[in-house]
Amino acid sequence: MSTPASPLTHFDAQGQAHMVDVGAKPATHRVAVATGRIEMQPETLALIESGTAKKGDVLGIARIAGIMAAKRTSDLIPLCHPLALTRVAIEFEATSTRQMGAIGIFCSATVETVGPTGVEMEALTAVQVALLAIYDMCKAVDRGMSIHDVRVVEKHGGKSGSFVVGVAG
Repeated sequence: MSTPASPLTHFDAQGQAHMVDVGAKPATHRVAVATGRIEMQPETLALIESGTAKKGDVLGIARIAGIMAAKRTSDLIPLCHPLALTRVAIEFEATSTRQMGAIGIFCSATVETVGPTGVEMEALTAVQVALLAIYDMCKAVDRGMSIHDVRVVEKHGGKSGSFVVGVAG
């Protein structure tokens, strides 16, 4: 195994992209939480909350889309390892209850596995695709929707330990 020339683990000493070798890493319980939001017109949010969108249960479909996306992350992101996920949970909340002035849907994805590498990419992919599914289902009534602030907010497990946004250490 060559020593990386930089802290970017997906490049070898010659600067060539490669899949990181995790074969010698121990399998540990790993969890990642990612969040994001989609902003929309108040009328669009009301349509989603009432369950009367023309295409059906917007949040139910978006939840399934997010779960499916987490399971397929290694097919979408070239250097991700395929992982056996043990849990994917997608939660939605109206952002008007979380943040004044922002109307839309807040999404949180929690992804877990027991393995040699983390699930941050799976959590990020789940959130992004869940929000894209909301856009797809509502675009006929609101083409101005926009997706914001998709990021990892929590990660546990592995050699690097825990990371929680806003918590030092």
